[in-house]
Amino acid sequence: MTDLSTFPITARWPAQHPDRLQLYSMPTPNGVKVSIMLEETGLPYEPHRVNFDTEDQKSAAFRALNPNAKIPAIIDPNGPQGQPLALFESGAILLYLADKTGQLIAQNPAERYETIQWLMFQMGGIGPMFGQVGFFNKFAGKDYEDKRPRDRYAGEARRLLNVLDDRLAGRPWMMGDAYTIADIAVFPWVRNLTGFYEAGELVGIADFKHVTRVLDAFVARPAVARGLTIPQPG
Repeated sequence: MTDLSTFPITARWPAQHPDRLQLYSMPTPNGVKVSIMLEETGLPYEPHRVNFDTEDQKSAAFRALNPNAKIPAIIDPNGPQGQPLALFESGAILLYLADKTGQLIAQNPAERYETIQWLMFQMGGIGPMFGQVGFFNKFAGKDYEDKRPRDRYAGEARRLLNVLDDRLAGRPWMMGDAYTIADIAVFPWVRNLTGFYEAGELVGIADFKHVTRVLDAFVARPAVARGLTIPQPG
């Protein structure tokens, strides 16, 4: 049996199935990227809920795995050369799992790097900017009398949505006919912007017909529907 006891996080979240990939996460836009990827690929895994209400992500056990104290993070007991591998950062995990399984990324080098390009677009733009919209529209920022910060981020979110809409015109997915890690990275954030962040009207989401079309196709996938709820409350 695989021994993961060298990872301090397993003392806080014991592995019931140490031979499976261990996922430490919450069903946030970044968290569900990985659970959706795991559901899509069929790779066996064991999810562990990192509870934000009790600040589990700031615990010494979690920071031993991810010093940045953010979800998601994984331990793959069957990493390169058969050795356990710990990883954090959702984009890096998506790319690793795509390479590990040979799924959801093109093997052709040009198409592979084009996919990575859109993955980085999500990580560098969509995630941070949509998150700021969420803060200023739904959370503490909504109480600020000065609406210029909110409007600045809403404007940038709208610009990014326009980039996405142009890309998706005439394409079923970000990379055309192929559903990839680029879609898994982008659309949990679009869903959160219009759903949990309640910012659809603020950013004029109805203007982006291709984005909403592909979002509907994304959430209709059975693996996505499952991944959006993982990890479930304990």
